[in-house]
Amino acid sequence: MSISTQTAQFVHQQLLADNELAVADFTHALSLMGAHHIDYADIYCQRSTYESWHLEEGMVKSGSFQIEQGVGVRAVSGEKTAFAYADNLNVQALTDAAQAVRAIGLAGQQRSVGLTMQPLAKPLYGIANPMLSLDAAAKVALLQRVETLAKAADPRIVQVMAGLVCEHELIYLARLDGRVHTDIRPLVRLSVTVIAKQGERREQGSSGGGGRFDLGYFDEALLKSYVDTAVAQALTNLEARPAPAGLMTVVLGNGWPGVLLHEAVGHGLEGDFNRKGTSAFAGRLGERVAAKGVTVVDQGNIAERRGSLNIDDEGNATRRTVLIEDGILCGYLQDETNARLMGVPVTGNGRRENYASAPMPRMTNTYMENGQLNPEEIIASVDKGLYAVNFGGGQVDITSGKFVFSASEAWWVENGKLQYPVKGATIIGSGPEVLKHVSMIGNNTSLDSGVGVCGKDGQSVPVGVGQPTLRIDAGLTVGGSQT
Repeated sequence: MSISTQTAQFVHQQLLADNELAVADFTHALSLMGAHHIDYADIYCQRSTYESWHLEEGMVKSGSFQIEQGVGVRAVSGEKTAFAYADNLNVQALTDAAQAVRAIGLAGQQRSVGLTMQPLAKPLYGIANPMLSLDAAAKVALLQRVETLAKAADPRIVQVMAGLVCEHELIYLARLDGRVHTDIRPLVRLSVTVIAKQGERREQGSSGGGGRFDLGYFDEALLKSYVDTAVAQALTNLEARPAPAGLMTVVLGNGWPGVLLHEAVGHGLEGDFNRKGTSAFAGRLGERVAAKGVTVVDQGNIAERRGSLNIDDEGNATRRTVLIEDGILCGYLQDETNARLMGVPVTGNGRRENYASAPMPRMTNTYMENGQLNPEEIIASVDKGLYAVNFGGGQVDITSGKFVFSASEAWWVENGKLQYPVKGATIIGSGPEVLKHVSMIGNNTSLDSGVGVCGKDGQSVPVGVGQPTLRIDAGLTVGGSQT
């Protein structure tokens, strides 16, 4: 039996049969909405199981387990959207929600809706519940092993915090056009934070990863790599000097520093902002918005990645969408509504946090493609500047494209060599401008380890980010404590 068939059967049992729902109930609800003149409608049912463990100083400091389920019903007419949801699953909740949202359209003739199950083209991940891949004692032992490795790495490590999160989602989606989709989505994430102390100085380092697989992914070698990364970052920061300030050349590391690309450029390329004209990239298709060699892609169909989905939350297959090619803006990320209003194809980027949220265009795994230079060549080319290895948090103004990011690990570069680590560096710039000043592109593109969470309009979804090592010659200001 194929994964697609297993998924459909399991979801039908767990979401429909166990809640005394039948396909006919969805047909009836969609027909109620279809009796009014609306452009699009869907019913999104979801059950989410969530578990977390947090270990600190050898003890489980917190843990949680929860199950939520419900239904969201949406009708769209022109630019108007009506949305209703219920935090339970039964025929009455489904019917009430359908009655509530159909008022958005004008009364018309009864529309008959026939529902047809759509198979998954090529499943990107398994369907097993990752929470069942280890028992409770083994999960705690996994976190204790992280702590043991960290404490053994260096005597200056005085505190270790480790966390483990598992999720398992069942999705049933019925659309007014008759399509029915199901999906089962596993997701795990392991995080480690260490505190290093030298004299009176204390510094922090962090690492971790995850994706759409079970807990067997976290083997000894991977745990050690996470720990080594966190410990090295903390020890490096113990030696860090105050960061310089001013307009300067900046080299960005590969992998997670792609979060700057995600925030500064990615959000501005989402369809809703461009349709409404609020993005700095609105109306600029076909224009040069980045230096030659810069190609930016959003790809939601990479197997087992944190930001990947078999289908988006409107039932459309995820795919590889080129947004910027060799510096030329060539596309936006689209959901059903914005694609229809803009007269362009959907790109499989309609995403929602859960059944209680309406979908909107969102990123999946967004990254810049490889260039041709070795990273060592890029650093060696810098006379004076900053090398930002890793980032913490950041903010962006979608309208202007201006952003600010804090570097969690950075080095001062002089005469082509790393001189010393610095702390307190913030990177300030403008998304539409910064890509124009990329002068060197590395050949080491990588995605982050699987920790990204993206927020938009109060909704959070898992995402991936990535890029190669980049040299940016102008347009970035480093905020620090030295001038």
